[in-house]
Amino acid sequence: MQAEQVSRLFVRRPDYAERLAGLLGVKVASHTVHAVDRVDLSIHEGEVVGLVGESGCGKSTLGRLLAGILPVTSGTVRTPAGELGRLHGRAAHAQRMATQMIFQDPMSSLNPRKRIRDIIGEAPLAHGMTDRAGYDDYVVDVMRRVGLDPDYRNRFPHQFSGGQRQRVGIGRALAVKPRFLICDESIAALDVSIQAQILNLFMDLREELGLTYLFISHDLGVVQRISDRTVIMYLGRIVESGPTRDIFEAPRHPYTQALLEEVPRLSNRKRRFHGIKGEIPSPLHPPPGCHFHPRCPHAMPRCQAEQPLLQTVGEAHRAACHLIDQPLTARAGALP
Repeated sequence: MQAEQVSRLFVRRPDYAERLAGLLGVKVASHTVHAVDRVDLSIHEGEVVGLVGESGCGKSTLGRLLAGILPVTSGTVRTPAGELGRLHGRAAHAQRMATQMIFQDPMSSLNPRKRIRDIIGEAPLAHGMTDRAGYDDYVVDVMRRVGLDPDYRNRFPHQFSGGQRQRVGIGRALAVKPRFLICDESIAALDVSIQAQILNLFMDLREELGLTYLFISHDLGVVQRISDRTVIMYLGRIVESGPTRDIFEAPRHPYTQALLEEVPRLSNRKRRFHGIKGEIPSPLHPPPGCHFHPRCPHAMPRCQAEQPLLQTVGEAHRAACHLIDQPLTARAGALP
């Protein structure tokens, strides 16, 4: 899976009152949200990629673009079957089955009127992966694979706990035999002990089925534990990416450094934690140049005028920061 210069804009058109005001000569503008801004991202087969960033930075929107749930405004999403959005017939059908998404809140993503057997088995039946004769056995097999008791298959979602409902969501995704799973904050709404169980399930499924994951999360500890590669996103742009070990041990972007400094650890249990200075800017009016410059302690005039591009700073490690271009004496203390 590869995203090339992918952008997604959401435009809010003027409502009736605003259009009426426009007819009376009042200047009314539409509002454009830059949710994803010219993102380049490659995800290799069998890899677990963690996507991290503050709320509202565009992580979930990017996941939906890669899953084909939302169309891109510009750019290209390439899959093994071809370019997403230009596939037709059997190729489009195969790609839809190959990429599945698991959502944050299982209660809102499961149909409360359907029994678990139908939530899991409906799609495989519709797409010819099973027939009526083998329907029940198919559902039983999927439920066992995700750690659910098949005897409960005739129950409704509200009769399960949060962790069990999330397993139902995972089972629904696995039922169509995907190769690529996009997990959108899929453990954020669960208790810590249940989170560990679900993470172990994800890793077991990866080994058994050879799955590829895009794991969207704001929990850096979880991302560090399960990801092969970590991508840091800020206000619609990727600001740093690389092997997880490199990102956590030697972050090169000031935003990544600020995030990691606020992660609670035994070594810093006595320190007082502070959030990153300032508020994340509105995607309606993103700042020019580097989006992070209003909050960056190392910002310089160039940051306000010129967008930094992702540059290689190590083996498979890239960061988008103008400080990387500065002489060592100029950036001493700013970057490791």
